[in-house]
Amino acid sequence: MPAPTERIACIDVGTNTALLLVADLEPATGRIVTVDHRQTIVRLGQKVDEHRMIHPEALERLKACMTEYRKLCSELEVRRIIAAGTSALRDAANRDEIIGAVKGATGIEIRCISGDEEAVLTFFGAVAGLPEVPEPFTVIDIGGGSTEIIMGTVEQVASAVSMNIGSVRMTERFCTSIPPSAEEFEAAKKEIDRNLARSLPPFFAGRQQVFGVAGTLTTIAQVCMGDRHFDVAKVQGYQLEYSAVHQLLERLRAMTLDEIAALGIPEGRADVFTMGTLILRQFMRMLGVGTVTVSIQGLRYGMAQQELQRLRNRS
Repeated sequence: MPAPTERIACIDVGTNTALLLVADLEPATGRIVTVDHRQTIVRLGQKVDEHRMIHPEALERLKACMTEYRKLCSELEVRRIIAAGTSALRDAANRDEIIGAVKGATGIEIRCISGDEEAVLTFFGAVAGLPEVPEPFTVIDIGGGSTEIIMGTVEQVASAVSMNIGSVRMTERFCTSIPPSAEEFEAAKKEIDRNLARSLPPFFAGRQQVFGVAGTLTTIAQVCMGDRHFDVAKVQGYQLEYSAVHQLLERLRAMTLDEIAALGIPEGRADVFTMGTLILRQFMRMLGVGTVTVSIQGLRYGMAQQELQRLRNRS
């Protein structure tokens, strides 16, 4: 007898944002049905690159966010909450204290996952439920603290790398002002290029079909479409061309924080948006990628896919 539908919540606790997916898992059909999804900018990685510690203010923002997510999960009758922490928690010497504080305040236990596990879950999550995905394909996830690049098929990962270049990390490390000086911009570009040059060779085989996930990619798509407000239906599957990314970056590198925010970039993302766009531009340039297909999915959907498989195996 097939297992019944189960409603779960998957939370991705990143360096800049905490993302919630509430979904119904259907083991009989293998479907993940989205019920709700939320995004909250908590900037958990505030100064983590410099101090290797989660700041007390960042912890309070995270607890407030998790409290809100817990309340929503109760309202939606979620049976199980799964939470994963990524780059900021990996880097923080006080991560066990943070995890304990969040569990004590909300009952939600965050599991700190490795960069390799994050990459694999993101890879399968990016294309979960999509029909006829060309193979091999590559997924890029530009986060606040790290960037993951993964290549393979819907059955298995062939190559994966997690690099310590992210929008928050690069901004905190190189930018003393917005816009950054020409020297700061070039220093950040050099560091990004150094990481990419070392990591990209295995991925040339999968550059014909590239998917981009996470907030940097979806926000770039929104801006390139000329929209001031995020529209999931328009962003999902959007074809982001290299020329559009390049033109956007050339504008951003001369814009003030207020000018960037006026594009429709939310508070908490506007100050790191230029560096996130720089990472994407350099990735596309160095790998020779003409177009990236934007996916609103990613780590959360990979977590849901993993849980769905567990339920199917149990039945």
